Amino acid sequence: MGIWILNASLAAGGNELTKKHVFANGERIEQIVDAGGALPDTAGHTVIDAQGKLLAPGLIDMHVHLREPGFEYKEDIASGTRSAARGGFTTIACMPNTRPVIDTVETVQYVLNKAQTEGIVRVLPYGCITKNELGRELTDFDALKEAGVIGYTDDGVGVQSAQMMKDAMAKAASIGMPIIAHCEDNTLVEGAAVSEGAFARKHGLKGIPNESEAIHVGRDILLAEATGVHYHVCHVSTEQSVRLIRQAKQIGIKVTAEVCPHHLLLSDEDIPGMDANWKMNPPLRTPRDVQACIEGLVDGTIDIVVTDHAPHSEEEKARGMQLAPFGIVGFETAFPLLYTKFVATGQWTLEFLLDKMTKLPAQVFGLPWGMIEVGRAADLTLIDLETEKKVNPAEFLSKGRNTPFTGWSLKGWPTLTIVGGNVVWSE
Repeated sequence: MGIWILNASLAAGGNELTKKHVFANGERIEQIVDAGGALPDTAGHTVIDAQGKLLAPGLIDMHVHLREPGFEYKEDIASGTRSAARGGFTTIACMPNTRPVIDTVETVQYVLNKAQTEGIVRVLPYGCITKNELGRELTDFDALKEAGVIGYTDDGVGVQSAQMMKDAMAKAASIGMPIIAHCEDNTLVEGAAVSEGAFARKHGLKGIPNESEAIHVGRDILLAEATGVHYHVCHVSTEQSVRLIRQAKQIGIKVTAEVCPHHLLLSDEDIPGMDANWKMNPPLRTPRDVQACIEGLVDGTIDIVVTDHAPHSEEEKARGMQLAPFGIVGFETAFPLLYTKFVATGQWTLEFLLDKMTKLPAQVFGLPWGMIEVGRAADLTLIDLETEKKVNPAEFLSKGRNTPFTGWSLKGWPTLTIVGGNVVWSE
């Protein structure tokens, strides 16, 4: 038995939409027919009337924190994948800064097994660059690749030693794998909770300077040039980083980059007070940095959008700006935020936003998903572009409620998510 999705609107370039009926049989899309003619024979199949809603490829998020193993009170693979499905995501890539960290074959297998038995979307794990993310000794890249990781990162911390990073890149390049870097020079950030800017000055806080990120970006670009590795920059947040990545791309260095919705929508001038739901790493920067990130995404310097979904408990976030952990949740608000802010206002086309969250993440990481075509995986998301709703963290399927977007009125809410031909979440 397959699934017919009738009367769906598919993106057809720019903001153009075309009405189609789509048939998924098993894990694959088998037919796409115009909705203008006679209804197809749907006998014996599940029928979903999309009623003109947007049918998008399942969204792909290449930077998430599922917290399992070790921090299941913040999130686990079951709750995290349900939150992802509600946000329209069908494929997510989880960061290895768990406890234990994902630096052994056994931990990779644990995550993959859990995702298989308890997860409802596709989970792709990253492996650590260094053992215990301590920056002292490389992990066994070959064994981790064999176990199923899709790249190597010490996300949560930057690799402080240039020699260690160069060795990692050389090894990764030799086996055709990417290095995904959290760019942060620890000597510049110790004891700081927010960006070096207006908010830090107003509240007498030590600030995280832009160059703490950009120094690593610049260093790593040179090392990527020397080693030939595919180097991917995590959560870009500064004007300087965007400039360096743009220059690197212009001279043919194999660098790609990502940005989060919050770094496109908020600056440190928006922080209302000492509320740790506004504390994330990288921190919210200046309006100039926000503009640079938007321009970088638009001109292709920054390739993709990710959420950096980072759930924490309410008790942890209640410790205040200085003591609370960094991070906000992102799965359930990412598409509505960007649709409302940039597409509904005419700044971006719908096709542009969808590409940055589907086709391009797949291309950057060599994945077979992210497109609606006959023969492709039946990973699909139905999205209501009209209904306006307020962000209400109490309704999140994530265990995390830590968001700065509470009360924002948004359009573009996913209503149905299909992974491999199976409905995994429905409003």
